[in-house]
Amino acid sequence: MIDDVKADAENRMKKTIDAFKRELVGIRTGRASPALVEPLKVDYYGTATPLQQIASVSAPEARLLVIKPFDQSALSAIEKAILKSDLGLTPMNDGKLIRLPIPQLTEERRRDLTKVVRKHAEEAHVAIRNVRRDALKDLEEMEKEKMISEDQHFKGKDLLQEVTDKYIAQVDQIAKQKEAEIMEV
Repeated sequence: MIDDVKADAENRMKKTIDAFKRELVGIRTGRASPALVEPLKVDYYGTATPLQQIASVSAPEARLLVIKPFDQSALSAIEKAILKSDLGLTPMNDGKLIRLPIPQLTEERRRDLTKVVRKHAEEAHVAIRNVRRDALKDLEEMEKEKMISEDQHFKGKDLLQEVTDKYIAQVDQIAKQKEAEIMEV
């Protein structure tokens, strides 16, 4: 029983780590990466559609992204979505594709981005702690219903804390790596 609760909590914490990694991919580091713009939602015929579904995105150079829509009529909608996003990039539209130059990051912008990374890390910490809280509630309910003993309840709490500490350490490690990547010139 306790193992089921622990396994469920661990699975949910892994999903939190995966979501955290996906959020960090979208934070630019001065290098061009298609993952920077792929999650953008484009207003395509009145529907918010992810960019990756209506265009191919490539990085032919270290500081350039090229977005080639499958349907040429989507070009202006893609351009508007990029301008509206918080990427701070200016698209260059040549009528067939969009070139998105990635400028060198200033020191101030790098510091701002590390703050964003820390904010996402704190959100991941909160999500992991929420998973722990839910699992602790499950253990308490099991003890009330006499499915587990008080000793098993305390053992389960200790196991959950170990798992929580492990995943919070992973979040911190990932955030530290991303911050180092951002601050690298």
